[in-house]
Amino acid sequence: MLFWFCLPKPMFNSPTSYVIDDADGQLLGAAIASDGQWRFPHNASVPQKFKQCIMAFEDKRFMHHPGVDIFALARAVKQNFHSGKVTSGGSTITMQVIRLATKHKRNLWNKLKEIFMALRLEAGYTKDEILSLYASNAPFGTNVIGLDAASWRYFGRSPDKLSWGEMAAMAVLPNSPSLVHPGKNRLILLKKRNLLLDKLYHQGVIDSTTAVLAKFEPVPDRPVALPQLAPHLLQRFKRDNETTIHGDTRLKTTIKATLQQQVSDVLERHHQVLKSNEINNIAAVVLDVETGAALAYAGNISHPEDPEMESDVDVADAPRSPGSTLKPLLYANMLHDGLLLPNSLMPDIPTQIAGYHPENFDLGYDGAVPASRALSRSLNVPAVKMLQQFKYERFYDVLRKMGITTLKKPADHYGLSLILGGGENTLWELVGAYADMARVLNHYNKYKGKYDPADYHNPIYNQIENHQPELEKNGLLDAGSIYYTLQAMEEVMRPGEEMLWQQFSSSQRIAWKTGTSFGFRDGWAIGITPKYVVGVWVGNTDGEGRPNLTGINTAAPILFEIFRLLPVTLDWFEMPVSDMVKIKVCRQSGYRAGQYCDDTDEIWVPKSGLKAPVCPYHQLVHLSADGKWQVTGNCVPPNQIINKTWFVLPPSMEYYYKTKNYQYRVLPPFRPDCAQAESSQPMEVIYPKDGAKIYVPLEADGTRGRVIFNAAHRQAGVKIFWYVDDKYMGETRGFHQFALNPTAGKHLLTLVDGNGNTVRLGFEVLEK
Repeated sequence: MLFWFCLPKPMFNSPTSYVIDDADGQLLGAAIASDGQWRFPHNASVPQKFKQCIMAFEDKRFMHHPGVDIFALARAVKQNFHSGKVTSGGSTITMQVIRLATKHKRNLWNKLKEIFMALRLEAGYTKDEILSLYASNAPFGTNVIGLDAASWRYFGRSPDKLSWGEMAAMAVLPNSPSLVHPGKNRLILLKKRNLLLDKLYHQGVIDSTTAVLAKFEPVPDRPVALPQLAPHLLQRFKRDNETTIHGDTRLKTTIKATLQQQVSDVLERHHQVLKSNEINNIAAVVLDVETGAALAYAGNISHPEDPEMESDVDVADAPRSPGSTLKPLLYANMLHDGLLLPNSLMPDIPTQIAGYHPENFDLGYDGAVPASRALSRSLNVPAVKMLQQFKYERFYDVLRKMGITTLKKPADHYGLSLILGGGENTLWELVGAYADMARVLNHYNKYKGKYDPADYHNPIYNQIENHQPELEKNGLLDAGSIYYTLQAMEEVMRPGEEMLWQQFSSSQRIAWKTGTSFGFRDGWAIGITPKYVVGVWVGNTDGEGRPNLTGINTAAPILFEIFRLLPVTLDWFEMPVSDMVKIKVCRQSGYRAGQYCDDTDEIWVPKSGLKAPVCPYHQLVHLSADGKWQVTGNCVPPNQIINKTWFVLPPSMEYYYKTKNYQYRVLPPFRPDCAQAESSQPMEVIYPKDGAKIYVPLEADGTRGRVIFNAAHRQAGVKIFWYVDDKYMGETRGFHQFALNPTAGKHLLTLVDGNGNTVRLGFEVLEK
């Protein structure tokens, strides 16, 4: 019984180094073990060269004895007797494994215990397993344990790539690591190495030429630095592995070493330029769409020699304000719910919602803009209007279902600002969410119109087995909505930057989105093709904002340079026609065509588009025979009235829209002798909105400044009379802006036009 249970369990329990390899097994990086040793995790595979070298040097009858070599022991006893001291131990490789595992001191009693335990080890392990235990745990000088670590520390290569001369040097090191190690006593090491090469030649393992050439090879001078191709992924692996008890500290990742190095080089080149503007940090992630596997993971630039760069921070996994990068996810959800069609007009006017006043990046307004163009131009006001309609609570829940874990506070904490970067996201999870959408779209036809919930998952960096899909009829997002979202993201024109597409010309189609956080602290760019997703973040780890730190200026150039490193994806996403229906859409408004929409297009839309709203902007108007006036049956005989459909926007939308859309025709005014019969209000206050709270800053002389109130009227040249708290303030004609200086407190604004139309709203001026 004692025999079977005499071995320690586990055999070796020392802490090991964290080691990551690329997808082909090439070393990406390693970290020293917690006890200060370079000790790689156990490797069951032992190179044949090492096997032959170590047996020739340490234990030539290893393959034949039962753990104890009687002849070697007898020889050792004889040598020790004649010399009067211990000069040889006669230990086999098996006995040395026992000594390494138990850390026994060398004496007669422990030698007998080693013999006993060696016999047990041989009874339960194969020769190759014993040899691998030895190779993984033998000391190789300084703080290097095991053949794997020694090979990389002394030669900068894996053991299977060592020459005969290098492997012979490795084989002699464990015999006396405290005396013979690289950098000291090199002549002793050289002599022992050459004696072993002679022995290999005489045993017929190598020929004479190999032996002679191997002797010319230098022995290592000093330890070399290990590869550090993915230092931040190594950090991430250590963090993730800390929650796993006795987890394996070596991982074969999905990273492609060549691409990893190329991406790191791209980041370094851009870092050299950006740091002149005190923008110090960049991160980039490349994912494979099909698996969600990371092909490159650069959590930051790598400048450990410069503490001010804070390059040890893994920004790819750090929560940062995402700017506008969530807008495509909202657009896709709006399409999925049938709340809009791809090109439905969205209001783009000054907006105030419960005290929240979003503004576009260029501080301008279009009045109305197609939803797809609002997305491609990253307009803020339409996005907030869309979120107001979709409800931020629902969007918050959708983001969590798509794998976003960084929204730690309740939805009410973020409110409508969620769509403009009011929350925090990580680059890792964001690129994962975009990869999810691309994957769902790729799989739609493959799965014959069904959806696999498992297509939504966070990115991975470790190799896992493929799962069997469990298909469902409906998905979190339908394929048609995703398709139109990616189509909108293909457009790259941005306000004030219309020619940027020339800088980013590419041989492949890429759907992409940029983002800039408030205060110019974070610049983002995420690009998607059917095969790859690339995400880039630029900024400072300490959150310092910098002028011109925008996604389009800093992150986008890096994004497209990385895409040029990837194989060109010639095929684009296939339109999921079976998930779509063909309907008539109003060409001017982008809504479902109503009875007064004469100019229509028939387009494919997601099936949910059948419940999208009908065009609210076309109406039937009654005109005089010359078409110059609106009239009614009270002043013109019915046979002299022309009935015509007209595209009419609300006054505040029309105010901005007509300046940027020359084809827009303003509705003719009513003929003076005809009673006005408009069902809609021809006048609208643009600023302030009803219930707005306004702060008016003090001027340099201490007096309260003035605030500009703004209104729009559909009829050109009409007068508007302005009242505050029923006190007449003045009038405007044509251009309706009025500078007012109301006192602190609540007020009532009243506008009356020349036709008697009246608008009233309340607002409050704040004291502080």
